[in-house]
Amino acid sequence: MNISDLSSSLLTMIVTYGAFALGAVVFLAAVGLPLPSTFFVLASGAFIQQGVLDLASTAVVALVCVVLGDTTSYGMGRILRRVVISRVGETAPWRSAETYFQRRGAIAILLTRFLLTPIAVPINLVAGSSEYAAMRFVGFAAVGELIWLVFFGSLGYMFGSQWEYVSDLVSNLSGVIVGIALLAVGVFWLTRRR
Repeated sequence: MNISDLSSSLLTMIVTYGAFALGAVVFLAAVGLPLPSTFFVLASGAFIQQGVLDLASTAVVALVCVVLGDTTSYGMGRILRRVVISRVGETAPWRSAETYFQRRGAIAILLTRFLLTPIAVPINLVAGSSEYAAMRFVGFAAVGELIWLVFFGSLGYMFGSQWEYVSDLVSNLSGVIVGIALLAVGVFWLTRRR
């Protein structure tokens, strides 16, 4: 089954089973399955506009499920901490990276929920493996996911039947934004090293 068939099947499930099907999809994507969750949020916004889904229940279920998914992948990072420490040990670069994430992790967590979504799961794993405070993680993840759901759900709602075109545009822009962000981080890191 290719991604297009899978997406069609999942859209059918969302239309048939409602908010809980969307919740399952965003949960699995937040755990790390390669599902185009923004695509489904856009579609759900259009389905809300068409009266197929209820706004309140869809928003609440999707938010709870995506934050649970983020928390699950954060927990996997916590579990993998022993493996990470056994590989890199308590080296100075690892301690430095942990300290840096403790200071700047909030912005990384927040931005990867709605802007730099392709790197959200790795950030969850890093947050967990660096022992970033769990409640802080959940708080920033919830705020970022709420922004993501409201923004992309609203786009789907506003564009209604044209949501698929908007989804294509968003997916293309997402790759460009991540590329630019990674380039900026690389340039910043190189200039700091010099």
